[in-house]
Amino acid sequence: MDAQITIIGAGVVGLAIAERVSKEFNDVFLIDKYPTFGQETSSRNSEVIHAGIYYPKGSLKSLLCVEGKRLLYDYCKENDVPYKNCGKLIVATSEDEIPIIEGIQKTAFNNGVEDLVIIDKSRIAELEPSVLALKAIFSPSTGIVDSHSLMKSYETGTINNGGHIVYGSEVTGIKKIESGFEITLFDSDKSNYMFTSKIVINSAGLTSDKVSEMVGIVDDKLKIMFCKGEYFRLRPPKNHLINRLVYPVPVHNLEGIGIHVTVEMNGGVKLGPDVTYLQSNKYDYKVSPFKQEAFFKSARKFLPFLEYDDLSPEMAGIRPKIQKPGDPVMDFYIKEEKERGYPGFINLIGIESPGLTSSLAIANYVKKLISI
Repeated sequence: MDAQITIIGAGVVGLAIAERVSKEFNDVFLIDKYPTFGQETSSRNSEVIHAGIYYPKGSLKSLLCVEGKRLLYDYCKENDVPYKNCGKLIVATSEDEIPIIEGIQKTAFNNGVEDLVIIDKSRIAELEPSVLALKAIFSPSTGIVDSHSLMKSYETGTINNGGHIVYGSEVTGIKKIESGFEITLFDSDKSNYMFTSKIVINSAGLTSDKVSEMVGIVDDKLKIMFCKGEYFRLRPPKNHLINRLVYPVPVHNLEGIGIHVTVEMNGGVKLGPDVTYLQSNKYDYKVSPFKQEAFFKSARKFLPFLEYDDLSPEMAGIRPKIQKPGDPVMDFYIKEEKERGYPGFINLIGIESPGLTSSLAIANYVKKLISI
């Protein structure tokens, strides 16, 4: 074998896996089609360190988020990755939303998140004087992280561990062979290159279903749907009126968790993302200025100071969803595919939020699936 382990996809999760497994194994290769890391979902998100509040009890999203939050804070401290433990409010702006946040608190407690408190208007005013709400959940362990610095640290760790990173090379074929897999790459020199690997880890994000199909796994339940989320920026100086993350109650079935207010490491504030399933899986990162009205109306329910012209188009990202519109929430799919006849092929599909928070916990989980 040319490689012991090959990881496809250098987003935040693929990088975390590479950093972890390269500590224990030799000949670890991380491959990505782009010239550098994190060019898709990992660099187009809210950069939130989630507490593990919303997800169904016992799900991988719940378990890996709660564990991942702890691991991520520790990692950031040890490796000088910029982060901020700013806290978060989930606000109820009407009487009928109060039972919803009470239910969210119970869900979070069942997931092992025991630090949430429900606060009243006076306490909300102390924490965030510019936010209007009847009641709110306060999550002190939610935070934000500089995702670029985090990915750079994972990359550096991989290289220092002796791992190899190959950018500008796209996987175009995977064939099961007796002792592993034969992988075909289309590299930056516009030529095809083939090599062999005992283990293959598919962490290709938006194209993870396509990579899975290359080896022979065709499953409609694993079809990725592109789910776009757009953001609008809060213009200065009003960004200084918000100090924490502020979220509305989540939308039905967690297709999204509402147009929320995200503070940034540099003091900026943005609103979003919304939820739009794209009709075709095209990389559409345009921000529609026509959505400004909807963002304004949604956020003004709990930001009474907001005026229409305080917003400007910011950016868009795409979630790799395996949850169809209107369906119940879907869990991460992380599995070693020996039951399908492909031992040594580890699939990670539908790794959306809280993938960033969970990255180190996912890496540990995947490491346990490796048998060499």
